[in-house]
Formats: sequence, C-alpha cells, structure tokens
Amino acid sequence: MQTTIQHLYKPPHNGNGLLYAWFSSMHTRVDIMLCSKKPEEELMLVVDRIHEELQRLEKVANYYDPASELASVNRTASISPVILSEELYAMIDCCLEYNRKTLGYFDVTVHSEQYNPNTIHSVCLSAENRSIRFLQNGITINLSGFLKGYALDNIRGILKESRIEDALINMGNSSILALGNHPMGTGWEVNHILLHNECLTTSGNDSPDRRHIISPRNGKLVEGAKQISVITESGTIGEIISTSLFAANGKQRITLLAALSPLVNKYKINYTQI
Repeated sequence: MQTTIQHLYKPPHNGNGLLYAWFSSMHTRVDIMLCSKKPEEELMLVVDRIHEELQRLEKVANYYDPASELASVNRTASISPVILSEELYAMIDCCLEYNRKTLGYFDVTVHSEQYNPNTIHSVCLSAENRSIRFLQNGITINLSGFLKGYALDNIRGILKESRIEDALINMGNSSILALGNHPMGTGWEVNHILLHNECLTTSGNDSPDRRHIISPRNGKLVEGAKQISVITESGTIGEIISTSLFAANGKQRITLLAALSPLVNKYKINYTQI
C-alpha cells in the first residue's frame, strides 16, 4: 500500500516560500518543513526523495518487517553465516562499536531470547566476506534505537544535495533535524529548545504505561515516565547516546557520561532529562 504524502504550500512573499508535508514511515508520523525560493514542484520532489529514502531504509533494517534484510538475518544467522549488504554491515558494525563505547548500555541484542549482557558477544562479523554469524540460537538484532537517527543523517545529505538550507524534519517528536532558520526567526524552537543545524533525539517513556526500552543491565523494561533528550550534530550518535543514557539509572549515568566524554566533546553533545 502506497503511503499518502500530504502537503500545504505558502508561496514566497518578499522571501522564501514554505512547504509543509507529512506522511507515515518507520511506525511514526514524519513532518517536513522546507523554506526556499524553489517552486512548489521542486520542493515536492525533495519530499519524495526523503520518503523514498525512508522506505528504502525500512527494507534494509526494519526489525518488525519480515521481508526486511535484517529480519532475514535474524531468522538465519544462527544456522549459517549470512552475507550482508554494505549498508547493513556498516550499521551493525557501528552498533557493536558503540556497545563498547557506551559500556554496554547501547545493546541491539536486548530483544534476544534468554538475553544477558554478554549476548552481544555472540554476534560475529567478518570483514573479509562481509558476513554475520550468531554463535547461539535465539539472538535477534533490533536497530530501532538507531535507525531514525541514521535516517536523519541521510536526510541531511538529501537536503544538502538539493540546496535546501532551511528545513525541519520531525519524526514522531523523538528524532528531529533542524537546519538553518525558521521563516520568522533564528533557528527552530522545538520543545522550548532552540536548534540550529542540529539534531534533537529523545528516548524514554511518555507515560507509566508506555514502556519500550529494555535495560541491558537486567533485561527488563525501564520503568517510569521520564525522557532523555540529546542535542548533537549527528542524528546517529544522538540516537545512540539518548538510548544509552535512558537505559542507565542515575548512578550509572554518571559513570557512563565520564566514559562518553570524548564523544561529548567531538560531537558537541548536550543532554537534558525530563
């Protein structure tokens, strides 16, 4: 079924025109605002490219789609090695690297059967033939705490190629890319935070009943209505860090932040707890 893209357009008046478009993708609503002197038809072509890119990424790495490449890996990698596409190999390799850098608080194997903090070490990548093998049964990789941030970085590339300097991409209020300026001012204000050429990624529970992040320390859902938001230049890194900080408790977070200090400086990371 083809997803419907809806949009509104305000023609330019002594400045840029404004296109607002929205559609569903990656199990959420995606809202796009583009400010530019380009005509409506050209701006809609940019929106189409963004939509197609999100659909493509879902075919690669959607944990919940049985037809995705990732789902095929989860079904068969414990039986025999699986040759990966270059992109999925790079995604999983990145996630294994950041499992180490986050002291295990970012773990894409937490949905595995009989999970424990060492489960991720049974995921074996071979750079020689770009393959993956699970050393035990019941392992699954879930990239949901990674994919939207990765998508934001790809969308940034599309906007740069299209010479769109002022834009806001909002994926379900949890993964946001803000470029340039709002037509009425400097930067983009989102949840009382002023963003300018930055990503805002949020992990957490918005109510006591809505819990979806599993702690790698005990394999249980993190309780409580709280959220961690991270502001950084990279959506991928922001998604990883916000997930890690939320999975850690208060005392653990102090240790984790100390370990993350090189990344905090490199990627200009700020975070806030709600």
